[in-house]
Amino acid sequence: MQLQHLLGIEPLHPQQIIEILDLADQYANRNRSSSRTSDMLAGCTQINMFFENSTRTQASFEIAGKRLGADVMNMAMQASSIKKGETLIDTALTLNAMHPDLLVVRHPHSGAVDLLAQKVNCAVLNAGDGRHEHPTQALLDALTIRRSKGRLHRLNIAICGDITHSRVARSNLILLGKMENRIRLVGPATLMPAGIGEFGAEVFHNMEEGLKDVDVVMMLRLQRERMDGGFIPSEREYYHRYGLDAAKLSHAKPDAIVMHPGPMNRGVEIDGDIADDLSRSVIQEQVEMGVAVRMAAMDILMRNRRQNRQEAQA
Repeated sequence: MQLQHLLGIEPLHPQQIIEILDLADQYANRNRSSSRTSDMLAGCTQINMFFENSTRTQASFEIAGKRLGADVMNMAMQASSIKKGETLIDTALTLNAMHPDLLVVRHPHSGAVDLLAQKVNCAVLNAGDGRHEHPTQALLDALTIRRSKGRLHRLNIAICGDITHSRVARSNLILLGKMENRIRLVGPATLMPAGIGEFGAEVFHNMEEGLKDVDVVMMLRLQRERMDGGFIPSEREYYHRYGLDAAKLSHAKPDAIVMHPGPMNRGVEIDGDIADDLSRSVIQEQVEMGVAVRMAAMDILMRNRRQNRQEAQA
């Protein structure tokens, strides 16, 4: 795999996705053993730049880097020179002069991470940019599905909720589509983006119809911070119509799994009892697989970086 950066799912071929998941599967098993650490990234410097708040993603990238032996630095972007008027490009050039090996970036603007990748001489990993993509979330969701269902193709998968504002939905649509799954998008018309038909997914505005006989129910967070208008009448009404509860879940297959990228708004997107039901919910496993997937992604990027250096010196 000659990946120099991981900026999105769209450029990846199905075989590349499988290779990342296969390696992540090995790391997932290793993380459950007593020998979790390795020296794969020994001598490498990893800088985490999160321009948006994050708990799961930032923590899992930090843990992943440290388990691989990297020197990890978390930049407090809210207290950085960006607040003093420095541009994103100048910040990138400043960091580039320090010769990091890997930048992990989350940014509120779509395309910002791609722009950074063009300006630095290190590997860049997209941890979420605006409404564009969140590639490692889609990969960890795919790994969770594969481990739960034994396969990652020809499944019926419902992605439910705030599709318009969700980079998670976009990345999952792309990845799961590449792997020949049948995707349903379920939610109110106000939370469905224009041109959604181009993705080849079926669109439902009724939860019971959308969940009928699906193998996977993927709930999404209602992203209030990205809304600038009246997308829903109220949270109570939203839960009544689109929140996942036992009655709505009964329309899915009896062995359907329930997913959520977090953070969850209990009683808005999902009933707490459903989220905590370990016979159906794989939400905690998603968090666990996040560390493994990010270890695999950084491992691959650093191997390619070393190979390119060796070829340049030859």
